[in-house]
Order: sequence, then structure tokens, then C-alpha cells
Amino acid sequence: MTTDLNTLLTALYVRIDDYLAGRVRTGRPPRLTDSELLTLAVAQALLGVPSEARWLRLVPAALPGAFPYLPGQSGYNKRLRTALPLLKRVIRVLAADTDLWGDPVWLVDSTPVECARSRPTARRSDLAGTAGYGYCPSHSRWFWGLRLHLICTPAGLPITWALAPPRHDDRQVLMCVLDADADLLVDRPGLLLLADKNYISAELDSYLHRRGAALLRPSYRHLKPRPGEHLLAPVRQLIESVYDTLKGQLDLELHGGRSLTGVTARVAQRLLALTAAIWHNRATGQPVTRSLIAYDH
Repeated sequence: MTTDLNTLLTALYVRIDDYLAGRVRTGRPPRLTDSELLTLAVAQALLGVPSEARWLRLVPAALPGAFPYLPGQSGYNKRLRTALPLLKRVIRVLAADTDLWGDPVWLVDSTPVECARSRPTARRSDLAGTAGYGYCPSHSRWFWGLRLHLICTPAGLPITWALAPPRHDDRQVLMCVLDADADLLVDRPGLLLLADKNYISAELDSYLHRRGAALLRPSYRHLKPRPGEHLLAPVRQLIESVYDTLKGQLDLELHGGRSLTGVTARVAQRLLALTAAIWHNRATGQPVTRSLIAYDH
């Protein structure tokens, strides 16, 4: 099978349409179906066009004949924000369709999602009161926004995720995420989570142990290393590679969201694009699971 953007979008549209088959909508049917909307959003993320207005102008030339009807920028924005629950469900459906879903190793980490830079913008933003200032040690800088907390497999397949204010403790957010999606830990004997020093906590260790999972993370320098800790560093770098894909190729930091729903929808859009690429690469037997090169032009 030829692996290109059109093939991916066709397969994705069919899969979403099959998933939504039999779903009854109230009111007049939209001219752009939900399947078309999500496919259009994935294409936008893969082709790296952060501006929705510019994207809608480019679609006829970039994907001729693929979408018979295109809404205006305002309508597209509203539809995408309204479709946030569907975006989350489709991410899970595609992830569960792959053989990577049953991976017994998960990577856990968080990364900044900047939402503003100037102080006046931060004060009058609709995110004021939710977003906040945080420090990013990886880049040695402060930022104003949210943090994306991601659980994924070593191949980069998203398992679950959440956005939280920077002031929230990573360990508490992880427990809240797993509590909100309790079925994730069912039937996963011997599950191992790999994390960094931000997740050192006896409470978290006990929480995971009660659910049949274990956490492996570096110890503080003055403590004796835990078994297997010397093997952790190379594997831990994989999640940094996943974040590099989200930020470098899918323009996560150029999301343009100005409200919590807007930011969340745009983050979900990029996670769906990443999941769709991994799903299609696994189905077509590509050697590099997370490669987006075939789809970014």
C-alpha cells in the first residue's frame, strides 16, 4: 500500500465513519459531517498550518475534491471546540486498534503548553485563573500557560492525557488522571511506568501498587539506586522524542487557543494526528512507527 497523506486521510475517514455509524444527531444534519471535520483537523495538523483561516484557504489546493463543503473560520473553530469529547474518544479508538495498546511499559511526563507571553495578555485572557506561571527546567525558562501531562507507550502511542495548571503537582495529576480513567489499569498485570524525579512519592508508589502497577524513576543522589535504574535513562528519552514530534512537527506550541476549551481542542487535534499516523504506520507495516514524513507534504 502507498503510504501518503491521501491514503491516511481516506483510511481515517472510513474508520471514524464506521465508529459513528448509527449515531443519531438532533436537529438538521451539518453540511460538514463529524467524520469530515476530524479528518480535516488531522490534515491541518499533519501539514503544519496553525492558522485556521489560512488552512481553510489552502484546503482546495492541498486536498482537491476531498471536502465538498468547507465552513468559514468561525464555524470551523466552533465545530472543533464542540467536537472535543469526540476527539478524545477517537484518539482512544485508534490507539486501541493497534497492537501497541497492550504494551506493558508506559512513559509518563509533562511539558509546558505556553498560552501567552505579555503580562497584559495573561491578565485579560479567558485562561486567567486556570493557566499560570511555571518553570521549565529543560529550557531554563518561565512560561505562562498549562502543562500537558501525557502517558504514552515507548513507541509514542498516546494512552491518556490531561492539561493542568503548572502549579499542580505532577504526582497528584497522574493519580487524578488514572482515577478518571480507571479502566486503563484493568487487565494489565505487571504494568511498569517510567518517569523522572518529579514523580518520586511513597504515596504514588502505594497507589500504583494497589492497582497492580509499578513505577520506576531515578533516585535522589544520596539514596541507593533502585534495581533497573541504570537502564532507565535511554528509555526515558523516548518521551522527550514524542514531545519533540508534537512541538517540532505538529506545532503544539502554536496552538492559538484563547480559552480552556480552545486550547484543549487544539491539543487533542495534534494528539489525534499523532495517533492516526502511528495507527496507519502499524497497519501498513512501516519500519518507523512514529514517522510523519510521508504525511507532512
